[in-house]
Amino acid sequence: MNQENQKNQTQDNAPKSIDGAASADTSTWKRASGKKWVFPAVYMAAAAIILALMWVYQDAGTNTNSETKPGLEVSSKTNNPADTTGMPAVPVNANKSEAMQWPVAKEANAQMSMPFFDSNASNDVKQAAIVEYGDSFTPHMGVDFSREDGQAFEVAAAMSGKVVRSEQVPLVGHVVEIEHEGGLKTVYHSLAEVKVKKDDQVAQGDIIATAGRNELEKGEGTHLHFEVLLDNQPVNPETYLMENQQ
Repeated sequence: MNQENQKNQTQDNAPKSIDGAASADTSTWKRASGKKWVFPAVYMAAAAIILALMWVYQDAGTNTNSETKPGLEVSSKTNNPADTTGMPAVPVNANKSEAMQWPVAKEANAQMSMPFFDSNASNDVKQAAIVEYGDSFTPHMGVDFSREDGQAFEVAAAMSGKVVRSEQVPLVGHVVEIEHEGGLKTVYHSLAEVKVKKDDQVAQGDIIATAGRNELEKGEGTHLHFEVLLDNQPVNPETYLMENQQ
């Protein structure tokens, strides 16, 4: 009996086997993994390790690229054709608006024959700017050009722009309207041999027609009636043409 008790005591005091230890560890992991905070903590730790590795890699690449060979100078300029940093600055007013020129060809030898009706002008000027047609008297809202010999002459575009109207109109003859930048529009009445049509683009000085006759101003003979509109309101063309008199 004593021998049997001694045997049992010896077994209890003997070291546990490897299988027993593994079972204990597995049970401990299962208990830990049952906690809600375990997986988020493991994920955050893994992410921190990945970010640390990326920073180390980037720092290593930067240090490698920043090293320069002895005797060589690192240039801050680029060979990119689209880079305009080194190009000279262009003045803001490099593309100035055109100054309006006379609406007749330079060799036309035409002169102003009837002024614009200006309510602030003298009575003589206002009288000269009245158009009489039958029993009616109409203020002249443009200026007329004609030759002393009464011959026809070429009509030129006073400014570059787009033709927005080109048609025959009763009383005033064939009309051409050209739209320009800044809300300006030039209008040409009493035309013959018209060379432009609606939607055409014209350059300053292009010949658009020849001077002709119309019913409203038949007393003027062969002439050009020229108007300037600013925001579709008639203004005195002489204020735009004074600096460019022929």
